[in-house]
Amino acid sequence: MTRPLSIAVAGLGTVGAGVVTLLRQNADIIAARAGRPIAVTAVSARDRGRDRGIALGGLRWYDDPVALATDPNVDVVVEVIGGSEGPARALVEAALAAGKPVVTANKALLAIHGAALAATAEAANVPLAFEAAVAGGIPAIKAIREGLAANRISRVAGILNGTCNYILTVMRERGREFADVLADAQKLGYAEADPSFDVDGIDAAHKLSILAAMAFGRPVAFEDLHVEGIRRVSALDIAFATELGYRIKLLGIARRTDAGIEARVHPCMVPQSAPIARVDGVFNAVVAEGDFVGRVMLEGRGAGAGPTASAVVADLIDIARGRHTPVWGVGADQLSHAPSVPMSAHVGAYYLRLMVVDRPGVIADVTAVLRDEGVSLESMLQRGRSPGEAVPVVLITHETGEAAMRAALVRIAALNAVLEEPALIRIEPA
Repeated sequence: MTRPLSIAVAGLGTVGAGVVTLLRQNADIIAARAGRPIAVTAVSARDRGRDRGIALGGLRWYDDPVALATDPNVDVVVEVIGGSEGPARALVEAALAAGKPVVTANKALLAIHGAALAATAEAANVPLAFEAAVAGGIPAIKAIREGLAANRISRVAGILNGTCNYILTVMRERGREFADVLADAQKLGYAEADPSFDVDGIDAAHKLSILAAMAFGRPVAFEDLHVEGIRRVSALDIAFATELGYRIKLLGIARRTDAGIEARVHPCMVPQSAPIARVDGVFNAVVAEGDFVGRVMLEGRGAGAGPTASAVVADLIDIARGRHTPVWGVGADQLSHAPSVPMSAHVGAYYLRLMVVDRPGVIADVTAVLRDEGVSLESMLQRGRSPGEAVPVVLITHETGEAAMRAALVRIAALNAVLEEPALIRIEPA
């Protein structure tokens, strides 16, 4: 029998325990597809005494995860510790330097240090695999790097954070406000005690930076992303979106333009008829557009022990079979160095909601500002009359420049009749 591929797992939280469980439970089918057995032989975690629901007897235990890199009996290192610095980074760097293949689910590490780690992996001629880092069990990386390898990708986008998608779904279905739904999501375990990485869009931005690097054959450029979260999305905005035929989703969007690569994460209004508008709850979706294949959409669970472990083990099977492609799909000497396009250059349609005092002349003042900044209106929505009281006014623009829209927003917010900071949501065609 072919010698088993010896795996070391660093991090025995939800995902790490899921990897061990999957490798054991589906050992027969994994061995058949890998051409050899795949066995966990060493592990590392902070607390030896914690009950993780898996048997760890007979496995070599390391208190220091970096020591896994120097274990001569380990063939592949799986890093599921998490975080862009500390033990996770040190382990991955050490393993690649030692010539050991690495499989990681760590999107933050790749978003921040992916360029340097890819260079190290290529210099050592060893795989750095990360299917699990983007959209959990959805094979988004393989789809772009392998399935769509013959295409020029013009756009990649998606719902990349299940927590935000769950919150926005419940807000729409039940008419509840963000803070209330977030509190419930935390009780259910869908949101962390500190939800900032999720609700402020950072997690989705990490994943988008990886997808964009893969789609456009360019080193990761996380620092160039425009990032907004969902804290300011209100139940009122969601109700208006429904009335106008849209749904609000937090999307990550990267697009190739003549000027370079545009990459952004922010709430979007998408038509209710768009397939991605119907992806609800904790589910993720990834859309890619190629010049020959057209548009492709993948949907599935973006987190959790099972889906993420599935993606990790898929990478292990590739390594066992000897399948090895460059980290970003092409070698370092063929990477694109297309510039990043600033958000100020974005052009699109906008939803603008104002809370204003209901009195004569208010709409004229607002539209005068928009006219002065070159912003053209497509439609306006106002419900009822409440003279002297606060009423919502919704404006939909034609396509206009982000810089012009931002300038108009500053001036509108300064009007005496505008009672709170205007709500601005970009409209995406699909």
